[in-house]
Amino acid sequence: MKKIIIALSIAFSFAVPSIAFADQAACEAKAVSKEGKPLYGAAKDASVKKCMGGAVADSGCEAKAVSKDGKPLYGAAKAASIKKCEGGK
Repeated sequence: MKKIIIALSIAFSFAVPSIAFADQAACEAKAVSKEGKPLYGAAKDASVKKCMGGAVADSGCEAKAVSKDGKPLYGAAKAASIKKCEGGK
């Protein structure tokens, strides 16, 4: 019984990352511009992240990246806020 549990846990540990990789590959295939051309760089990363629905673990600093009005920050302001929060890593 113990061997079966160990074997199943090993099998699931290899299966879960492959499922996540398959989802990411599907999202990368969908990352195209309005003209139908493939996206590159930051635009592609943003598209994949949006497609995956936040599957990538967000840091607590990202949630704190808000303006004085309480609205979420975007672009360079958001990046600077997150970098400052994380201590300039």
